[in-house]
Amino acid sequence: MTRAFLLFPALIALSACVGGFQDAADQIAREQARTYVNQEVERRFPGVDATVVTDCVINNASAQEIITIAGGIALGNTEAASSTVGDILARPATIQCTASGALSPLVGGGQNILQGLLQ
Repeated sequence: MTRAFLLFPALIALSACVGGFQDAADQIAREQARTYVNQEVERRFPGVDATVVTDCVINNASAQEIITIAGGIALGNTEAASSTVGDILARPATIQCTASGALSPLVGGGQNILQGLLQ
């Protein structure tokens, strides 16, 4: 009973460390992906505030997509990373986020322009 009593707090502490490691790894991957996405957005949409569009892409990306982008960059597979960014950019939620944040100051109806650029 005493061993079980002492083991339980140790397991909780260990799981917190693993969770902290996963959080740190996720943060590193997101930052690496963010850097690439920002460059990709600047390339695709010159003159648009890339930071706002990048935030929309990152916020609408799944964890697997973040890993695909970050891993693609780390391994030199920019084609996969670029394709993934394009897929995320084409999503209605990303288009709406982008239109309301980045393109609205430039033009009314920025959503239609962004959809046209993506096609």
